[in-house]
Amino acid sequence: MNHSKDEFQPFEYSYYDYSDWYSNNPEPTKPPKEVILPCDPTANDAIFHICILSASLVILLILAVLSRRNKLCQGFTRGSSSILSPTNFLDQTKSKGVAMAVFGLLFSKLAVLVIAPDPLPFSKDTPAEIKEFMKITAIFYYPILYYPLMVCSTLQHKAGFVFGVLLSGGHFGVQLWQKLDCPKTPELYKFYSLLATLPQLACLAYLCVQFALLFIRGTKTEEDLDSCYYSDYVKGLLKKKKPAAISSSSSDKATLVRRLLDVAKSYIYIPEKVFRFPLKLAVSVFVALVAIYHTALLLVVLVVPTLHIVRAGIDENIAFLLLGFGIILSDDRMEVVKIVTFYTWLLEVCYLCAMTLSCMVSLVMLMRTMVLHRSNLRGLYKGDIYNLYKSQKNLRPSKSGVVCWMGLTGYQAAVVCLGMVIQTVVFFICFLFLVFLIIIPIFHGRNLMAFEIAGKAWPAWVTITLITVLQHVVAKFAFVKKDAGTRDLNNRESLFLLTYLLFLINTVVGLIVAIWRMVITALYNILHLGRVDISLLHRSAESYDPAYHYYTHFLKVEVSQTHPVMKAFCGLLLDLMVEGGRVGQKIREAEEGIQESSQSKPTSSRRIRSRWQLVYTLVNNPSLLGSRKHFRTTQSLESVLNGSPKRSKQTSSKREAVKTPSAEPVPPSEKQDKSD
Repeated sequence: MNHSKDEFQPFEYSYYDYSDWYSNNPEPTKPPKEVILPCDPTANDAIFHICILSASLVILLILAVLSRRNKLCQGFTRGSSSILSPTNFLDQTKSKGVAMAVFGLLFSKLAVLVIAPDPLPFSKDTPAEIKEFMKITAIFYYPILYYPLMVCSTLQHKAGFVFGVLLSGGHFGVQLWQKLDCPKTPELYKFYSLLATLPQLACLAYLCVQFALLFIRGTKTEEDLDSCYYSDYVKGLLKKKKPAAISSSSSDKATLVRRLLDVAKSYIYIPEKVFRFPLKLAVSVFVALVAIYHTALLLVVLVVPTLHIVRAGIDENIAFLLLGFGIILSDDRMEVVKIVTFYTWLLEVCYLCAMTLSCMVSLVMLMRTMVLHRSNLRGLYKGDIYNLYKSQKNLRPSKSGVVCWMGLTGYQAAVVCLGMVIQTVVFFICFLFLVFLIIIPIFHGRNLMAFEIAGKAWPAWVTITLITVLQHVVAKFAFVKKDAGTRDLNNRESLFLLTYLLFLINTVVGLIVAIWRMVITALYNILHLGRVDISLLHRSAESYDPAYHYYTHFLKVEVSQTHPVMKAFCGLLLDLMVEGGRVGQKIREAEEGIQESSQSKPTSSRRIRSRWQLVYTLVNNPSLLGSRKHFRTTQSLESVLNGSPKRSKQTSSKREAVKTPSAEPVPPSEKQDKSD
């Protein structure tokens, strides 16, 4: 076989540009995804924090000198007006705005630093090995950083208000500067950092305005017990209330409307003059609002941008992907792209509706919580223990009660965040079921799977419905009789027969009731998961609900320390005992003869009666019984081993004498009045 020379030439490799293959038929290209590069603001965060931390330390030292305290730790013993006491959380009379703003600022920082690449501002490009330790350090750093803002309001000094304006203005100005320099960041979403900083900027702006107003109005020298709120509260209790007007409605429709209005009013908190919200509860409610905002922001940022990317990347290849799973939406691939894009858009709409509904439910439950807080506090003030507890409780501080009192604000914020996440997931599933299994099949007239399943079981549903209606009708007209205003059973033989014949059908109805019970219980618990003022368990097992356990122990401490009647009594006692008090001044004027002789005798009578009432109240005060020498219990060795301390006869006799109504002494003022 002969071959030419050219056929045996060696093969020569050459470079081919494969992009030239499509040069004759160019295709439009999609714009590339926007890449957000890390941004360094002009105001260096590390330098700013070093400067502001140093300035805060200097301000604390200046305020310590201006507060005229010889010892810095003296504030722990007196409980207020010291740089080591941020604020009096048991004071119901002072302004709550500064404390609420600082706590909201702290929670906003916590929500941001959880996912921040650099938890502390002093270090950049934090290694992954120490990032968790840096987050723990940041949890303690930011409360220290914003601590001077609380102190500037607590000391009630004009210099403190000026320093508060400077500190809050410095924080606000630098943060606003940084966000204007770098509005976009690469973390999660390009505008997430800017949106997450909005609550911080709002709190700092409020602090600037509040400190400026405090400086203009001047310092407040009125202490907690000197406030007229507690005396006004007692006057409101003792004031004779007008009988409520009895109005009879002419129709059932008006009664139904009134009931609906009452239900709506029970979810709306309306402030009242005779009741002030405690500071801890006010802070908890505000932090819960900030938590709702941050949780909603994270839920949107983590899902919606991803759905946008998925919808933008859908092309004709999606038809081959669905064909691999045996799904044929249409023979035209472009129509398949439109269908899948539309369904993806429906997913986004369902998710946003679920998240919006979750926010609305959380806000409504938070408003209802405020109403119930007031109702519970008023009930405990009046001694209604069983409305909140299942057994008799002593409203006194305890170790667990103090721990729960300190942590209730954080507990409620965490519970609200978790409740919103679970509610969003559940609502999203419900919206998917509603849209894809009911609305879209009805709109297009195909894929009616839910209706087909329900249609096949229509005989069973009709039978169950008819039997249920039959039982209600015969129970009303055949098995219950009215005789002389009373009700009793009638036609007992037929009742027994029908009970036997309907046993099996009632078993099927019971299965449906059990499923419905499970659905209602799950939905109820999911809706109320963000509340700590109610228990999600049965009354007998409510002590196993940790959130409700924290709340009830919190109320023990709060009521025992901030009872308005108790504080009104303490204020009256201070006026009597402390030199310079209003009542004491009147007594001294009466003793010195400044008043007229005709008024001296009634004044003396009132003074004797007030002092006798004071002594009698102190004698019968149950919280002081254990402090008296003759009321202390004695324990023998046998009683200690048995675990049942044995009280002395003297103690028991004294207690019986105090509790016996006949043992009440007659005030001498009454004898004096009779003689007069």
